[in-house]
Amino acid sequence: MRDIISENGSILLPTFAGLSQFSAVDYPGHLCAVLYTQGCPCRCRYCHNPSLQQGQGPSVMSWPSVMEWLATRKGLLDAVAFCGGEPTVHKSLLLAMRQVRALGFNVALHTSGLYPHNFANMLPFLDWVGFDIKSPFARYPDVTRVPGSGGKVRESLERMLSSKVSYEIRTTVHNTILNSADLVTMASELQMLGISRWVLQRFNKAGCADLELVASHTQIDGDVVDQLRVYVPNILVR
Repeated sequence: MRDIISENGSILLPTFAGLSQFSAVDYPGHLCAVLYTQGCPCRCRYCHNPSLQQGQGPSVMSWPSVMEWLATRKGLLDAVAFCGGEPTVHKSLLLAMRQVRALGFNVALHTSGLYPHNFANMLPFLDWVGFDIKSPFARYPDVTRVPGSGGKVRESLERMLSSKVSYEIRTTVHNTILNSADLVTMASELQMLGISRWVLQRFNKAGCADLELVASHTQIDGDVVDQLRVYVPNILVR
């Protein structure tokens, strides 16, 4: 784990690489602040936050200062969303979530599910999860470049579904990475897990460091979406 260990051996909170003071999109239907953690094992080509991939780096703010600021936002914000990077790489993030809830805020999490044990521990303290499904489970190492990642993601997904927490399943689509057969396989796998709503996100060039992807054309074909709806009836293209 990439938790920061103090000289006396105690676990400190994760490195926070950024704070967005207001968002209306990171937790649907809620106004929230967004905290970005440093560190992610994945090396997805379409990543729009590659600067957050490395696990080390100075924190842009102290946790006490974040908490002081949040205390002034009571009644103005509904929630705090934790994003990354991959937030669940930090098992100590649970401490931050508990403190945020103690202030009276809801807690949202954006995750790709790479750390099922840490994620399971956080689930009781979450009100909403934005869960990224990147590819068919068998193809996960091709996309994330993390061996065995498909099985870990499936485990996290099953734990989340058992918890009954509110969630959104979403997939970033670039034709170079996912073809129509991949998407149909994914739709079938989601159906078998009992998922009936799926958000397909168009590839966003902003922040992407992969010049081939940035220069190439990609689209989400309407005919393919119709095929996917045979498996997952409620599909939103965003």
